Amino acid sequence: MRDDQHRFLSLLGQVPARLTAEQAAWVLNCQPHDVPILVMARLLKPLGNPPANGVKYFAAIDVLELVKDRTWLAKVTNAVSEHWKQKNQQKKIRSLPPADCPVQAIGR
Repeated sequence: MRDDQHRFLSLLGQVPARLTAEQAAWVLNCQPHDVPILVMARLLKPLGNPPANGVKYFAAIDVLELVKDRTWLAKVTNAVSEHWKQKNQQKKIRSLPPADCPVQAIGR
Protein backbone atom coordinates (compact mmCIF):
# COMPACT_ATOMS: atom_id res chain seq x y z
CA MET A 1 0.00 0.00 0.00
CA ARG A 2 1.34 3.41 -0.90
CA ASP A 3 2.17 5.82 1.90
CA ASP A 4 -0.51 8.34 0.87
CA GLN A 5 -3.12 5.55 0.80
CA HIS A 6 -2.06 4.46 4.26
CA ARG A 7 -2.38 8.01 5.64
CA PHE A 8 -5.81 8.49 4.04
CA LEU A 9 -7.13 5.19 5.39
CA SER A 10 -5.70 6.00 8.83
CA LEU A 11 -7.77 9.18 8.81
CA LEU A 12 -10.89 7.16 8.02
CA GLY A 13 -10.05 4.64 10.73
CA GLN A 14 -11.00 1.62 8.64
CA VAL A 15 -9.60 -0.80 6.09
CA PRO A 16 -10.49 -0.45 2.41
CA ALA A 17 -13.66 -2.24 1.31
CA ARG A 18 -11.75 -4.28 -1.30
CA LEU A 19 -8.46 -5.91 -0.43
CA THR A 20 -5.82 -6.95 -2.93
CA ALA A 21 -4.27 -10.39 -2.55
CA GLU A 22 -1.30 -8.80 -0.77
CA GLN A 23 -3.53 -6.89 1.65
CA ALA A 24 -5.64 -10.00 2.30
CA ALA A 25 -2.42 -11.89 3.05
CA TRP A 26 -1.45 -9.21 5.59
CA VAL A 27 -4.81 -9.60 7.34
CA LEU A 28 -4.48 -13.40 7.30
CA ASN A 29 -0.83 -13.25 8.43
CA CYS A 30 0.33 -15.34 5.48
CA GLN A 31 2.44 -14.77 2.39
CA PRO A 32 0.95 -13.19 -0.74
CA HIS A 33 1.84 -16.35 -2.71
CA ASP A 34 -0.40 -18.35 -0.33
CA VAL A 35 -3.56 -16.46 -1.33
CA PRO A 36 -3.98 -18.30 -4.68
CA ILE A 37 -3.67 -21.57 -2.74
CA LEU A 38 -6.58 -20.51 -0.54
CA VAL A 39 -8.63 -19.53 -3.60
CA MET A 40 -7.94 -22.93 -5.24
CA ALA A 41 -8.93 -24.67 -1.98
CA ARG A 42 -12.15 -22.60 -2.00
CA LEU A 43 -11.36 -21.17 1.41
CA LEU A 44 -11.21 -17.61 0.09
CA LYS A 45 -13.48 -16.24 -2.63
CA PRO A 46 -12.53 -13.26 -4.79
CA LEU A 47 -15.09 -10.62 -5.62
CA GLY A 48 -16.86 -10.92 -8.96
CA ASN A 49 -15.62 -13.30 -11.64
CA PRO A 50 -12.03 -12.28 -12.34
CA PRO A 51 -10.08 -14.08 -15.06
CA ALA A 52 -7.58 -16.70 -13.89
CA ASN A 53 -4.63 -14.42 -14.57
CA GLY A 54 -6.39 -11.19 -13.53
CA VAL A 55 -6.11 -9.09 -10.39
CA LYS A 56 -8.33 -10.45 -7.65
CA TYR A 57 -9.96 -8.42 -4.91
CA PHE A 58 -11.46 -9.72 -1.70
CA ALA A 59 -14.19 -8.20 0.46
CA ALA A 60 -12.58 -6.85 3.61
CA ILE A 61 -15.73 -7.52 5.63
CA ASP A 62 -15.61 -11.22 4.64
CA VAL A 63 -11.90 -11.60 5.36
CA LEU A 64 -12.22 -9.89 8.74
CA GLU A 65 -15.12 -12.18 9.62
CA LEU A 66 -13.26 -15.32 8.52
CA VAL A 67 -10.20 -14.59 10.68
CA LYS A 68 -12.40 -14.87 13.77
CA ASP A 69 -13.25 -18.50 12.94
CA ARG A 70 -10.76 -20.92 14.52
CA THR A 71 -11.97 -23.87 12.40
CA TRP A 72 -11.49 -21.88 9.19
CA LEU A 73 -8.00 -20.83 10.29
CA ALA A 74 -7.10 -24.47 10.88
CA LYS A 75 -8.33 -25.32 7.36
CA VAL A 76 -6.20 -22.48 5.94
CA THR A 77 -3.13 -23.71 7.78
CA ASN A 78 -3.70 -27.29 6.61
CA ALA A 79 -4.35 -26.26 2.99
CA VAL A 80 -1.17 -24.18 2.77
CA SER A 81 0.92 -26.86 4.49
CA GLU A 82 -0.45 -29.62 2.27
CA HIS A 83 0.14 -27.58 -0.89
CA TRP A 84 3.80 -26.96 -0.09
CA LYS A 85 4.27 -30.56 1.08
CA GLN A 86 3.04 -31.81 -2.31
CA LYS A 87 5.17 -29.27 -4.19
CA ASN A 88 8.28 -30.36 -2.27
CA GLN A 89 7.55 -34.05 -2.92
CA GLN A 90 7.20 -33.35 -6.65
CA LYS A 91 10.52 -31.53 -6.63
CA LYS A 92 12.22 -34.51 -4.95
CA ILE A 93 10.71 -36.96 -7.44
CA ARG A 94 11.93 -34.90 -10.41
CA SER A 95 15.45 -34.68 -9.00
CA LEU A 96 15.80 -38.47 -8.62
CA PRO A 97 17.47 -40.37 -11.47
CA PRO A 98 15.17 -42.72 -13.41
CA ALA A 99 14.96 -46.27 -12.01
CA ASP A 100 16.35 -47.82 -15.20
CA CYS A 101 19.34 -45.45 -15.32
CA PRO A 102 22.48 -46.83 -13.63
CA VAL A 103 23.98 -44.42 -11.19
CA GLN A 104 27.62 -43.71 -11.99
CA ALA A 105 30.11 -43.47 -9.19
CA ILE A 106 31.75 -40.09 -8.92
CA GLY A 107 35.54 -39.94 -8.84
CA ARG A 108 36.31 -43.38 -10.29
